[in-house]
Formats: sequence, C-alpha cells, structure tokens
Amino acid sequence: MKKFLQGLGFFKGGGVFPYDTPTRDLFIQYEGLFDFDGMYSAIISWAKNYGYMWHEVDYKHKVPDAYGAEQEFKWTMTKRIDPYAVYEIKLHTHVFEMVDVEVNVGGKKKNLTKAKIYIKIIGTLKLDWQKQIRSGTKFARMLGDFWTRIFVHDLSGTYWDTLVYRIYDLQHMIKGYLDMQTKKYTFKGYLGED
Repeated sequence: MKKFLQGLGFFKGGGVFPYDTPTRDLFIQYEGLFDFDGMYSAIISWAKNYGYMWHEVDYKHKVPDAYGAEQEFKWTMTKRIDPYAVYEIKLHTHVFEMVDVEVNVGGKKKNLTKAKIYIKIIGTLKLDWQKQIRSGTKFARMLGDFWTRIFVHDLSGTYWDTLVYRIYDLQHMIKGYLDMQTKKYTFKGYLGED
C-alpha cells in the first residue's frame, strides 16, 4: 500500500497536495491619458457582475515629485464556487508619474489622469479553502489528498479553466477601457456567455 501511495506522490516532501493552483500571470502596461476613476469603477463593476467579492488589501501613495505622484494598489476578488473551491483574482496596480490633467471633450471639461500604469493579474484556484481535509487526523488528510489527486483532472477541467478564461476576460475589459485592444478577442464566448 505504501508503494502505491508513493507512486501517487505521497510521502514526498511531507505528502502535501498543492491545494492552491495558480494560473498564468497576465500583465498590462500603459502610458498616456485615461480616466483613472472610471477604470477603478469598471473593475469593481466587472467583479460585481461576475459575483466576486472585491477587497482593497493595500494602498500606498507617495508624495508627488517633479514628475508626479506614485500610487500602488493591491486588490483581491474572491468568489466561492462550492464548499470545496474558491476563485481568487489579485490585481497589483502600480501607477507612476501620475498627474491630473483637465481636458476639453466636446466642449465640456473633463478631469483625466496622465500616467504610466502597470497592472499584474494573478488568478488562483483554492481547493479545500475551509481546510476541512487538511485539519483532520493524519488518516483523514491522507484520504483527502488521495481523493483530490484522483479527481484533480476533473477539478481542473471544471474549475481551473473557467478561472483562466475569466482573468483573460478581465484583462480584455481593462485593455478595452484603456483603448489598447480591438473589440474582438480569441476567448470571447468560450464560457458560453455574451
């Protein structure tokens, strides 16, 4: 029995299954004029539209110098899928040389932001987020790890793919807001939504 379990990867490095499965990180870099408050609102609206809880984890503002202000944000969006799985999307946003500019748009004055912005989008599928499997006895943990290893392909097909295409959708929405991308993109409609 021990050889069988070793073949499945148990007893290596403590026999702990990786319950947090990250996706590929996505990046957005932009320099120019944009409506910062509008982008902030668009990200929050996107999160609410797809049922994510949005939290601002960290906010830093550095005193402006000759080039402008510098701000750093860390946002986390979480969505509970079922009692076993949770989606977590983190956005790390860094804004450099941030200067408020008043622009005349169609005869009306509008406040925009001129800056360099860097956004990193990190998606993670968290399994056993309530730690029901990991907090039991040694035998219960071993059975939970065994069950997870057997069904890991079903779990990744069910949960992980959806998260990957969801963060691509978020990246596309932000790029569209910054006018960096065309109206069509490869993964549109993959999740069966309009």
